[in-house]
Amino acid sequence: MTSPTIDAEPDPEHALDRDRLSDPSGPRRLLVAAMVVVGAVAGALVTAASAATALRLAGVPDAGGLTTYGVPVVTAVGQISAAIGLGSAMFAAFFVPPQKGGALDVGGFRAIRWAYTAMLTWAVCALLMIPLTISNVSGYSLSETLKPDNLATAYGQVADGRYWLWTAIFALLAAIVARAALRWGWTFAVLGLAFLSLMPSALAGHSSAGGGHDIATNSLILHIVAAAVWTGGLLVVLAYAFGGGRWRTLALHRYSRVAFWCLIVVGVSGVINALVRMPIGQLFTTTYGLIVLGKLLAFVLAGAIGGLHRWVTIRELDATDEPKKSLFVRFAAVELIVLAVAFGFAAGLSRTPPPDLATADVSPMELKIGYDLNGPPTVARLLFDWRFDIVFGTAAVIMAVVYLRGVWRLHKRGDAWPVGRTVAWLLGCLSLLIATSSGMGRYSPALFSSHMMGHMMLSMLAPVLLVLGGPVLLALRALPPAGRGNPDGPREWILTALHSKFSRFITHPAIVVVVFVGSFYVLYLGGLFDIVVEHHSAHLLMNLHFIVSGYLFYWITIGIDPAPRQLSPVAKLGIVIGALPFHAFFGVALMMTQRIIAGDYYSQLLPSFPLDLAADQRVGGGIAWATGEFPLVIVMLALLVQWRRQDDRAARRFDRKEDRDSDAELEAYNAMLRGMSPGHEPEPPTGETLDDGAADSVDTDSRT
Repeated sequence: MTSPTIDAEPDPEHALDRDRLSDPSGPRRLLVAAMVVVGAVAGALVTAASAATALRLAGVPDAGGLTTYGVPVVTAVGQISAAIGLGSAMFAAFFVPPQKGGALDVGGFRAIRWAYTAMLTWAVCALLMIPLTISNVSGYSLSETLKPDNLATAYGQVADGRYWLWTAIFALLAAIVARAALRWGWTFAVLGLAFLSLMPSALAGHSSAGGGHDIATNSLILHIVAAAVWTGGLLVVLAYAFGGGRWRTLALHRYSRVAFWCLIVVGVSGVINALVRMPIGQLFTTTYGLIVLGKLLAFVLAGAIGGLHRWVTIRELDATDEPKKSLFVRFAAVELIVLAVAFGFAAGLSRTPPPDLATADVSPMELKIGYDLNGPPTVARLLFDWRFDIVFGTAAVIMAVVYLRGVWRLHKRGDAWPVGRTVAWLLGCLSLLIATSSGMGRYSPALFSSHMMGHMMLSMLAPVLLVLGGPVLLALRALPPAGRGNPDGPREWILTALHSKFSRFITHPAIVVVVFVGSFYVLYLGGLFDIVVEHHSAHLLMNLHFIVSGYLFYWITIGIDPAPRQLSPVAKLGIVIGALPFHAFFGVALMMTQRIIAGDYYSQLLPSFPLDLAADQRVGGGIAWATGEFPLVIVMLALLVQWRRQDDRAARRFDRKEDRDSDAELEAYNAMLRGMSPGHEPEPPTGETLDDGAADSVDTDSRT
């Protein structure tokens, strides 16, 4: 494979950067090896303290030392590798700029190669975890489990084995893309696949079972991703600064902002996850609680060092000419070792059963969805019986806060921003919050009618309001430009994304309409909902799909933001009128179908109140049919307003043009009318004599 093209005439600093980073980094390899060893040892020590308790609570024989200690060691090594891979991809995508032509700069190229190695290691560890997990669950030795017949039979019975296979697939895909990536745009594919490789482990384990598993799983997703970005990003930034990278100051400041929010997310999500798994009183009295306490202490120490970076060491690094001897390099190395200890504790914690699982008495509904329902879905319960969704509820709050910050920045600068757009955006965020965190979201996993109500709000109402808020236009106005000669910043990233081929592809009207309307039929009438409804990950993906597909549809039809494809108002109206009737047909088909969609799943919940599944499904179909009218009214009004404003802008442009050329077009039109009157001969311009053919030519031009 050819290397990416370096600038044809690099300046001396860039050449120095290339020379330093082209050679294998001995200190970086030593630090990575130290992190892996420390994490593996910490995981093994934690397991040694909790192995007997784990076997007693699980009620299975001891599978042997190879399985007992192999599970936490391989888990710790794999998770550290995944963190390095994710952090490296983020470094190449955001922390250092690419070259002008879009090829990766040398720092970004080196980082994406680190991502390749790390994700390949993560894939190997995930594959090793399949037999280790089966051996751990079954109690058979690893040698016995590895026999082909035993492995094939047990794989279909142990869910964790399937989770690890998906982890290996995503990690391997990320490694393949990273190995082939030479241009900046491909780093986002690596970043996305690396993120997906972390999801199976977040969706499995203790957090996915028992009471409160919805909150535990959602908090664990945020916890794992934030910890991986924090740790992996710090390692790559440290290696880049140690090598005297050209953009080390820029990379450090960008990483510092990201690490600050990762610190908050890791702390809050970790506390929430621990409180769901055990009462706070058991923190000092149980093995599980002591491990949580040790992990918390490691987090506090790493956070303190991170604060020292933010206020002291980064400034010192900016002023020094010897980055290898800077305080940042020394303290960052210590912070990485502390984070490796935290990863080891986390690996050992996954091997240790929470104390509540030994005596937990959960109902079938609580076992399936994570909580019980207090009664049938009355209006009062749908409105006031809230259960905050950590993923989408938090996203709604953050979206509102970030938008208001952008409006405030414009206000401080003296620029106006329409109040109607702000109101629309905030109402859209409120719709997202209500659909996922109110009683509607609470009843959604257990009742098809509530699920359909939330579906309609997420795909038909919230996207309309969010699109009318114009977030892209606000960002382009509020974010400062990078300036000539400076590396691109967030504003330039947005513009690049808008003009990319991928954006043009996903905003093609045919694709948008098929995804927006066709997913209704495939999901519910095609049988896909029956397969995925019992999985928490499927509910997260469905909600995300509803929001994104709805946003893309309304973006190209009524959006006020700049878009990759510009459509006329007539074309937009045609798309809306052509697509929404299929939505109404879907609602009618849903009401008329005799098959109970996901009937096996709903019948297993055994709610405490009587529930007619067929009647509830008809109610859901009626909701799907009726709710399409309200967004249609909003869309039609928005199109009419935009059409009128477009005509007004065209009229103002025409008036300004006429003012500049002294109504030349009007005079030409009047001259044409005079020339058409009976007995009138058109007069040639002063000082010129035109024959009949020339006069006809002038008259034709005037008509045009």
